[in-house]
Amino acid sequence: MDRLRAIFELRDMLRQMERDIGLEDLSPAEKDVFQAAHTLTEAPGDFVLSDQIRQHHLARDLAQATFHRALKTLLDHGFLERPDGTRAKHYLVRRDLLHDL
Repeated sequence: MDRLRAIFELRDMLRQMERDIGLEDLSPAEKDVFQAAHTLTEAPGDFVLSDQIRQHHLARDLAQATFHRALKTLLDHGFLERPDGTRAKHYLVRRDLLHDL
């Protein structure tokens, strides 16, 4: 199999997996912010700070407004949640998305 075919097959599989959990409608910036938040979450129930997400290599080059719009969209769509009893700028990755599909 040539390298391009392998890359395209992987992209097709990734797109299908994104469709399966509802990520297909997210913008590239929203996907990057979500991936950064997920990467920084070690266990279900752990929260991550917006500053930690912002410093992640996937999010650090985003314009400030783009970053905050992405966070808002992820909250609005339920991919991120605000933990009960915490201050602003604290986020949880939706727990059911932390488990294997």
